[in-house]
Amino acid sequence: MRIGILFIDNMLATSALNALEVWHAARETALVRSRSTVTGDSGELSGHQATPNSRIIVETIAVTDLSVQLSSGLSITAQRVIPGADDNLADDVNYDVIYVPALWRNPRSIIKKNQALVDWLRLQYESGAILNATGTGVCFVAETGLLNGSAATTHWHYFDQFARDYPEVNLKRQHFITESGRIYCAGSINALMDLTIHHVHRFLGHSIADHLARHFSAEVRQPFDRLRFDQSKSDLHPDEEILQVQLWLENNIAKPNLNMREVADLFGLSQRSLNRRFKEATGTTPIEYLQRLRHTEACELLKKSNLAVGDIAARVGISDASYFSKLFKRRSDLSPNEYRTTTRAKLFNLKP
Repeated sequence: MRIGILFIDNMLATSALNALEVWHAARETALVRSRSTVTGDSGELSGHQATPNSRIIVETIAVTDLSVQLSSGLSITAQRVIPGADDNLADDVNYDVIYVPALWRNPRSIIKKNQALVDWLRLQYESGAILNATGTGVCFVAETGLLNGSAATTHWHYFDQFARDYPEVNLKRQHFITESGRIYCAGSINALMDLTIHHVHRFLGHSIADHLARHFSAEVRQPFDRLRFDQSKSDLHPDEEILQVQLWLENNIAKPNLNMREVADLFGLSQRSLNRRFKEATGTTPIEYLQRLRHTEACELLKKSNLAVGDIAARVGISDASYFSKLFKRRSDLSPNEYRTTTRAKLFNLKP
């Protein structure tokens, strides 16, 4: 498995080094666990989980010169460069996963100077690569035309410019991550971490991904599926405006006393129209949908955190812990503490 991390002049170093270090750690963890399995030592992974893709090659790639200048005044050295305009691109190494970093400030001038990279990205994608771009680095992928008619996101500060420059791309302003086939866009460096952990989970399994998530990002993070817009699943219902309402509710479950009239006003709808369209699109009302979101989030926090019940109630927008417990028991037939005890017993008693 070959991972390519692009180094580009004027890039934000963390948007490249973040993925680089996670994949290096993933490789080392997979190798150690694979050796432990072979030698018969005990480990968290069983043999059939440890061996696949344990041989991971991580390379850094520059466009024209191995030495890349950063906006901070530092320079960083890549391991290889992409073929130039006079070279045969077909002879280049093919990558399974490629990362395009974010650029510091307006990306236009950097993109104009690096058109060879646009051609290289298109060829790599046609050869089967998964493309990941962060922030303004998404512009390089947009330049290839591969995002035309598909969803993308970028850094919030450049939403309007991106929409003007690439009108055929379906810009998702309220999503931190978008997925369109084999193209992933992350709106921020934090979102890139979630995206990279997702790829590690996909290729190396839950145990290694969870191990890395705890080491690189110890705080409670939002799940990848909550952050992303998935192009392949966007047609579950055709009401784009209701999709945006759903996303807003998902991102604001911690707000206490959410009023659906105010939500309707926010989206330029009457409350009656919101309720009718939401029910037609999703089969449930907005308030029922919000309650389900809150319950799901509360279940996750009870299973995976040591937060007190009152703190969990506050995190899902309910200020009264007693009322939260009553609502939770109505949905689960268990109190929050009973649910925590039961699910944790299941989690920690699982045999490999």
